Amino acid sequence: MGLALLCVVLLQLVAVLIAGLLTFQLVHMLAKLAHVTRLNHRGSKLLSVALLAVLVVTGLTLAGIGIGLFLRMGPDNLSGMLTQLASVLDNLRDRLPESLAASVPDETDNIRKHLVAWFHAHATDIRTVGTHTVRGVIHALIGLILGAMVALHEVTPQKRPSLFLQALTHRVTRLVEAFRRVILAQVPISAINTCLTAVYLAIVLPCCGVDLPFKKTLIVVTFLVGLLPVVGNLISNTAIFLMSLRVSFTVAAVSLGYLIIIHKLEYFLNARIVGTRINAKAWELLIAMLVFEAAFGVSGLVMAPLVYAYVKHELMEQGVI
Repeated sequence: MGLALLCVVLLQLVAVLIAGLLTFQLVHMLAKLAHVTRLNHRGSKLLSVALLAVLVVTGLTLAGIGIGLFLRMGPDNLSGMLTQLASVLDNLRDRLPESLAASVPDETDNIRKHLVAWFHAHATDIRTVGTHTVRGVIHALIGLILGAMVALHEVTPQKRPSLFLQALTHRVTRLVEAFRRVILAQVPISAINTCLTAVYLAIVLPCCGVDLPFKKTLIVVTFLVGLLPVVGNLISNTAIFLMSLRVSFTVAAVSLGYLIIIHKLEYFLNARIVGTRINAKAWELLIAMLVFEAAFGVSGLVMAPLVYAYVKHELMEQGVI
């Protein structure tokens, strides 16, 4: 299983794994809600699970296409937002009050230049996205289909598996459980954080006469990156702060204060929802994500919470920790 997870990251199959696990979990959840498992007739049970699998795959595919089109099309596209964030960083001293601008050391210029270059590079990548996006979409679709097929396999008659398949199934079950505990547990946290952020961006600021640009994109990005424990909140908060700084320093200061409150709430929710389920603290997940990101890039960042939860479950069951 360790080699399999390593191959998933090295061969860039993270989208396949995440999509497959997500589909499998959703089909199982809907099957329980619909009491499909209580059906006595094997054919009816198989047909019901098949219909649920088709429903889940279709829903996730349409949702993915909708989010992708929203982030790439229209005036509030992600590329335009990254370009604006780069512009804010490029003129950071001019946007700060004189008292603060004078206290900003010159050594930060190199950091600022790297950040500006990063935003410009990714904005260009989004505009010129091609084969990588197509491959990612195909991988995600394959993962959705595989997840549905595995869910169907669960309700089909099976012969007694060999010892190897029994051990492999046991490890896969642990991996699925780790996914359910970490990734799906992060959904309500991200949803709450996104709702509070949307209230601030779409209601509070307009009522105060402030029309923050790219607020729709910021809300969508807040939810998507919020699915990453710990670092997701930092990414969205930084984007909102910089976009608020584009309007004025006062708006940026108020936004920062509001986001700090949300950030404290998310740490509480992480401790309650994620930490208690996998017996891990926020700093443990953060270290795992930093290490995996340094070793494997963005794919490692996405896989880190899942792999950490799985490995810790294995070690705890073996009595090592």
